[in-house]
Amino acid sequence: MKRIRLGNAVFEGLNNVYVLDGETTALVDTGISTPAVESELADGLAEFGLEFADVDEILLTHWHQDHAGLAGVIQRESDCIVRAHEADAPLVSGAELPPSSDSAGRRAVFDRWGMPDAAREELEEVLDANESYREVGADVTPFADGDRFAVNGIEFEAVHLPGHAAGLAAFAFDLTAADTAALDDHETGSGRGDRGDTAAFVGDAILPRYTPNVGGADLRMTGALDQYVHSLVRVIDRDWSVAYPGHRDTITAPSRRAAVILEHHRERTDRVIDVLREHGPLDTWSVSAHLFGDLSAVHILHGPGEAHAHLEHLADAGIVDRDGTEYALVDADPDVRSLFPETRFCGRVEAETEGQ
Repeated sequence: MKRIRLGNAVFEGLNNVYVLDGETTALVDTGISTPAVESELADGLAEFGLEFADVDEILLTHWHQDHAGLAGVIQRESDCIVRAHEADAPLVSGAELPPSSDSAGRRAVFDRWGMPDAAREELEEVLDANESYREVGADVTPFADGDRFAVNGIEFEAVHLPGHAAGLAAFAFDLTAADTAALDDHETGSGRGDRGDTAAFVGDAILPRYTPNVGGADLRMTGALDQYVHSLVRVIDRDWSVAYPGHRDTITAPSRRAAVILEHHRERTDRVIDVLREHGPLDTWSVSAHLFGDLSAVHILHGPGEAHAHLEHLADAGIVDRDGTEYALVDADPDVRSLFPETRFCGRVEAETEGQ
């Protein structure tokens, strides 16, 4: 197994594409559909003596352009199988448009958030430009949670981890010393590898530096934060030895990293409550402004999306009440910890994270 790092100036940093080579050649994710990144991927494969036509299978962690964008391009050259979770398969195939690409759908969301005209105009320009990165038309083979795929004698289990995207899935497998050595040779550096260890390709379920956006990254979702919280608990409970994320470097303690992100969301919920306590009823955009300040580019989507996810979580718990576009605090002193599941890391991690 090898890693190719691809440029990405739009989202969370360099994309990782993992190459599972042997009798079968499979890729985990593909990178964004731009001519520059397509060339980078072709060059990266060439270093291993491979080209697009050699790819037999693609495992997609989720539908976002920077992960699935080149799947159709590769499939047209190789006739490979493209696998995506059943919730994301229609977006990868092009059978459905994501709400952020549909003008009527996103207009309804932005109205509900109270997004001002100037910010909306800037964001719509970004989203329209980003639409050119969304290569569609792959013939997708859907999978569900728990499905298993064998690649070169290694069995991969699909583990559904919704939150950042409705169909985000990890691919879990048993590590061998030989597998880890091959990855370490290409700067993934797991630091583990005893037989019996387990690992997973996790896409954007957890990232080593940033917190994956929840609420703005997939506008189809309701209850996004609640779903993501349970996905984090699932990562903690699986206790993988190492996780290979969609961006940046290997995560050598995935359970702890998931616990850190969970604590980050507890702290953010506290901040949302403080904002409403101090300023009274506010719409989503105003809460976002108090949390994140001025936003630009795609963060105009991600900031209020994250604020909305937290406000929705609080509304479902009866702590805030929504009237039109505004949310008002109805429980002045809620027990925030009770809104999040306890884990074995309770009280032993701090939210050491960046980004939304």
